[in-house]
Amino acid sequence: MNVDIRSTIFVISIMAAIAAIWLAFRARNAFRIGKKLPFFFKKREQYELGARLLLGVLLLFAFAYANLRWGEGFAYRYFPPTLTPSLTPTITLTPTITLTPTITLTPTLTSTPSVTGTPFIPEHIATAFESIVTPKSDFAFSLIQFSREIDEDLQPIEPAIEFENPIKTIYGTYSYNMMDPGVQWTEIWVRDGEIVRYNTGTWQGGSGGYGAALLELPPDEWLPGSYQLQFFIGEQWITSGHFRVLGNPPTSTPTITPTPSRTPTFTPSPTATPTPTRTPLPTVTPSPTATPRPSNTP
Repeated sequence: MNVDIRSTIFVISIMAAIAAIWLAFRARNAFRIGKKLPFFFKKREQYELGARLLLGVLLLFAFAYANLRWGEGFAYRYFPPTLTPSLTPTITLTPTITLTPTITLTPTLTSTPSVTGTPFIPEHIATAFESIVTPKSDFAFSLIQFSREIDEDLQPIEPAIEFENPIKTIYGTYSYNMMDPGVQWTEIWVRDGEIVRYNTGTWQGGSGGYGAALLELPPDEWLPGSYQLQFFIGEQWITSGHFRVLGNPPTSTPTITPTPSRTPTFTPSPTATPTPTRTPLPTVTPSPTATPRPSNTP
């Protein structure tokens, strides 16, 4: 048995109202008894008892009204619901087979589908449903607010309906109550009538609290236009939120990797061959002259 804060507040208010009605009957009997008594002091005691009971009736009715009006918000302040934000998974595209071109046929007239005002779940998303729990009809969702950032309590920071490029992430936050665990829920992000992202699963967020949806795209895929977040319980559309993206997204420029250039090697210049010096010819050495012999002396 699931007992949430809203049900507890409602039961307490009903019990306070029943007690007030019972005190009102007691006060009426006290006044009737006091009116029949001939003794002054006894009569005054009955009248005073009736007055006190009437005061209790007023206090109980005031408490029941205040409990219904402000009790739930006061309880959530001291017992905040815990919720794990559901992130929208990135869809991995399956590569398609390139067909060999054939003869082009003459196009035939195709009927244009009529525009429907109520959002619906496409068939390829509905076939992925896993839940077997039938959702009830007494749950409640607030309006969706969009922002670039959220705090730790899943509250939007500077919500807006128009966002200027460049953009990386947009959050859609909301509050809910009287939800049943295990029901199928679906979030669909649409841009100008075309589905950009979607997320579906079984509800695990508790009966009441705050939720956040996430749309994260590469910066160059945030095209300008009108965006919409559609929320479904089962196949029933619950609420939608709209925002616009302004300005052109940044274009991604390819990074050119420079190719290394070879460093030229140093080729030594040939050294000059020294010119041979001319060897001087040896000079002619004069022959020694003959020494005259001494003559015979008589």
